[in-house]
Amino acid sequence: MLARDFRHAAWERLHGNWGTMALATLVEGLLLGACGALTIFFVGGLATLLLSGALFLGFSIMALNVARGQQVQFVQMFDGFKNYGSALALSLLIYIFTFLWSLLLVFPGIIMSYAYSMSYYILADDPRLGANEARKRSIALMRGHKWRLFCLDFSFIGWWLLCILTLGILSFWIVPYHQTARAAFYRNLVGDNDAPVAEVNVPAKAN
Repeated sequence: MLARDFRHAAWERLHGNWGTMALATLVEGLLLGACGALTIFFVGGLATLLLSGALFLGFSIMALNVARGQQVQFVQMFDGFKNYGSALALSLLIYIFTFLWSLLLVFPGIIMSYAYSMSYYILADDPRLGANEARKRSIALMRGHKWRLFCLDFSFIGWWLLCILTLGILSFWIVPYHQTARAAFYRNLVGDNDAPVAEVNVPAKAN
């Protein structure tokens, strides 16, 4: 499948879910923005760290449900808090490892950010996994597919330019579109054809 196929799949599956996903994007942005505004004694950074993992996981759950043709509800954006410990640990691990790889130059950091890109979808599919296991499975899953995902991300550049022209307003529609397309990409990698979670074939480990 090509980038346009994932975009088309996301566009089709978002019908009936655009409003809910846009609202979730707005609320997530407001929450993390409010945390970032708390600059006293690094409170903002700590608050962002404590919330971001669970919010990212919740949004990934919603995007994955949309990609599977399900109707989503706004409250699902908080489902990441049901697995708060793993979500927080995964957020920390991704940040730390990406930062360490970036010390070798920016390019290795970018490559590894793509290696870790499926981690939240994997954790959404199997909440029993530990954070590090989800990260390792993402590395295995993305082996040989990083360029494909980069091409998918790059295909949204026109939308992001339009977002700038609308002073960011369009982001409430672009973010759900982009993340659902990434969820469709994940489904393609694991061979998930609307299968129940237990049947999704995620690689067990990475080298």
